[in-house]
Amino acid sequence: MQDSSQPKYFDLHTTGIGYLNRVREVKPERAEAFLAVDISALHGSADNVEYTRFDCRVSGKEAQEIIRGLMPAMEADHKVLVGFKIGDLYAETFTYERGERQGQTGVSLKARLLKITWAKVDGEPVTLPSSDQEQAA
Repeated sequence: MQDSSQPKYFDLHTTGIGYLNRVREVKPERAEAFLAVDISALHGSADNVEYTRFDCRVSGKEAQEIIRGLMPAMEADHKVLVGFKIGDLYAETFTYERGERQGQTGVSLKARLLKITWAKVDGEPVTLPSSDQEQAA
């Protein structure tokens, strides 16, 4: 018998392949600091790749550990390609403050980075910590 007092959730997850960029520690004035990273996700034909940028809050201990381990490579301008899973995707509008689009409205896709499934730095595979669930499988 199911307990009806248990909260119910509907997950919307997206998986893909993308390059990590702009890793940073965000320190809001009225909230706890968190780790964030941009993902330039690849899509479309392999001979005419398109990119979609996701601004991600890194969620979960394992994902944070992996991103922190990849930070030195990103800060040294190495190309870091990952397999990822994001969730809770939403769009947020902003106003460009400078450049040729100054004053115009832009849209940023925000999400929670839930998992990194594999990583390569400059094309070389990186060994990632494996989760307890994967070890049990």
